[in-house]
Amino acid sequence: MNTRRNTRTITRAVGALAALALVATACGGDDDDATPAATDPPAEDTSDDMSDDMSDDMSDDMSDDMAMECETPREASLQLQWFTQAQFAGYYAAVDQGFYENHCLDVTIVEGGLDIVPQTQLANGDVDFALAWVPKALASREAGANIVNIAQIFQRSGTLQVSFADAGITSPADFAGKKIGNWGFGNEYEVFAALGAEGLDPASDVELVGQNFDMVALLEGDIDAAEAMTYNEYAQVLEAINPDTGELYTPDDFNVISYEDVGVGMLQDAIWADADKLANDEDYRSLAVSFVAASMEGWMYCRDNVQECADIVLAAGPTLGASHQLWQTNEVNKLIWPSENGIGYIDPAAWDRTVEIAQGTPNLEGATVLTAPPTEGAYTNEIVEEAWTHIQTGDDTTGSGFTAIEVTLNEGGN
Repeated sequence: MNTRRNTRTITRAVGALAALALVATACGGDDDDATPAATDPPAEDTSDDMSDDMSDDMSDDMSDDMAMECETPREASLQLQWFTQAQFAGYYAAVDQGFYENHCLDVTIVEGGLDIVPQTQLANGDVDFALAWVPKALASREAGANIVNIAQIFQRSGTLQVSFADAGITSPADFAGKKIGNWGFGNEYEVFAALGAEGLDPASDVELVGQNFDMVALLEGDIDAAEAMTYNEYAQVLEAINPDTGELYTPDDFNVISYEDVGVGMLQDAIWADADKLANDEDYRSLAVSFVAASMEGWMYCRDNVQECADIVLAAGPTLGASHQLWQTNEVNKLIWPSENGIGYIDPAAWDRTVEIAQGTPNLEGATVLTAPPTEGAYTNEIVEEAWTHIQTGDDTTGSGFTAIEVTLNEGGN
């Protein structure tokens, strides 16, 4: 599976030739007379041999130069939010396919866990970059963590509320009088925002129930609706056996409410960096640009190679199996693509909506995620915009033609 050595060589050669072509184009860009008309017949091609020779020579020279430039890859570490799974497929693909290596990076991916807060790891200097949901990271920033969002990978929220179809819960208004599961730990604010939008009092109009990070409580009938992510827990109910049929549950067995669709979606997975180092350490800033560029290449690869990306994650040892990882890769792609403004770009409107909900939605104790607007510098698009110019493996940063695949889940996600 790991073809990164060969890929690296090819990518570098192609990238270098493309760069030369761009230089040549730029030098002659104003010479309209030199541009052949669309109807001009193609000239007899006598240049293949010469081009091949020149390409080989240039590729060799540039490969040598690049090798000299990258004698010592720069080390970087990324803290994940959770254990190895396809939610992070783009980063694993960037390692496997040599995208980080092409940018002269030696990246270590650090698994998350129940007791690990990625943005705290970043703020403490334990890692160079961290993935975190925007509201959680902003809460840490308000508490003193000097961190900044440098790339908004997930462009939309993947949070759902899932119930059995016969419960009749088709909108947040139907939460009234029901047992509504939520995870807490800062993952509950979209639930509270949806309740508030419907004029429901979370203290008296619903029964809020703490939910584990699985769907057992829903399947066993302990709650009426469960919080779920499109790419993970929702798949888990579709991987379970319906005792009435002896077959897997199907989407028709459930009602699904998307918090993104009802207007209270909050920005989720983003790459966060150390704000002080980004402002004052040019080497770190350069590292951030290269890391974001290669990471975006990983996600572009996963967009176009869904099965291969799922296989890469499987090789990294996730808890759940092959069909679950393929589903997850596909669903995560839907949260990234299309990226109307370009992958990683932080949309000010989505940012403002996230901040507004974080600041204006109280939980049961009356607390909000934020007590005041984020201070200046909580996010920047400068890094991602510069990173786009460093991407070596294609130029489709928006994925406007993205189409998801169909995935068949197996029992237990196997």
